[in-house]
Amino acid sequence: MNPHFTPDEQQRIVGAIRQAEKTTSGEIRVHVEQHCPDTDPVQRAIDVFGRLGMHQTKERNGVLFYLALTDRKFAVIGDKGIDAKVPTDFWASTKDLLRTHFAAGDYVSGLSAGIQRAGQQLRQYFPHAGASDTNELSDDISFD
Repeated sequence: MNPHFTPDEQQRIVGAIRQAEKTTSGEIRVHVEQHCPDTDPVQRAIDVFGRLGMHQTKERNGVLFYLALTDRKFAVIGDKGIDAKVPTDFWASTKDLLRTHFAAGDYVSGLSAGIQRAGQQLRQYFPHAGASDTNELSDDISFD
C-alpha cells in the first residue's frame, strides 16, 4: 500500500492508463517513490525505465511518468520510437501540464491529464493494431 495514493486514486491512474492504451500500441507506465536517489530525476527515470523493461516493447513506444513525491521531483520520458515522432516541445509541455496540477497537490489529476495527453500522441503515431495488439507491459503503478 502506498501512503500517498488511496486504492481509489490508484484505480483512477490505472484507469487513465488503460483508457489511453485502448487506441494505441504504445505502453504507458507510472513509477512512484518517496525519494529520488539521483540529483537528476530524468536520469533516475531512465534507470527505472530500464529496470521495468520498458525498452523491450516491439515498437519502442513506451512512456514513463516518474515521481519522487517527498523530493517533489518528476520526469516524463519516452523510448526511441515515440521520442523520434512527437513534436519537439511535447515532453516539456507535458511536464508543464503535470507541474500545474502537482503545484496544487493534485497528483492524481496531473497524472491522469498527462497520461491522456501521452495517449493522444501515441494514438497518432502508433495506432492500435487490432486483435494482434497485446498489452506488453503492466498497467499497474510501480512503487519503490
